[in-house]
Amino acid sequence: MTEEAQPLEPALTDKAVPFEPALTEEAVPFTAATRVGLAGAQLKQMALKGGFAVDDSTGREMIRSLQGVIDSLEERWSELTKLQKQPPMSGTATARWVSGHMYGTANDAQGLLTQLQAARAEFPTYVEAIELAKRNYRERDDENQRTLTRINPESQGEAP
Repeated sequence: MTEEAQPLEPALTDKAVPFEPALTEEAVPFTAATRVGLAGAQLKQMALKGGFAVDDSTGREMIRSLQGVIDSLEERWSELTKLQKQPPMSGTATARWVSGHMYGTANDAQGLLTQLQAARAEFPTYVEAIELAKRNYRERDDENQRTLTRINPESQGEAP
């Protein structure tokens, strides 16, 4: 095997440690949706356990932004699905290669269409998680207020 044909292996030094994802009971399958960041299911699980809280205003803005992306994807979805087929081009070898390359970069595991489909499927779960996180924040805020009132009953009703 020539040097060019040999697979590249990452160089490890005594300081470098290969990445190994943590395995837990709550492990989520590694899919296109989890590659970029936190999967919606993980975020929702965090919110259900109280590990994710966000104030009302920030939560509304997060949801508004996500909804904007969802709406944009929905509006353009019929055009985007055209990427599921190789674009028609001439019959030259170059055109066939370009057509296949365009199709592959849109539809492989890291492809544009693959990633957009994964995002489209995850966004509603993100919205659910944010709604739960808003509730968590309100509950924590109410509990903190009750605790502060118990500690210093005279401060009840005073502005901070």
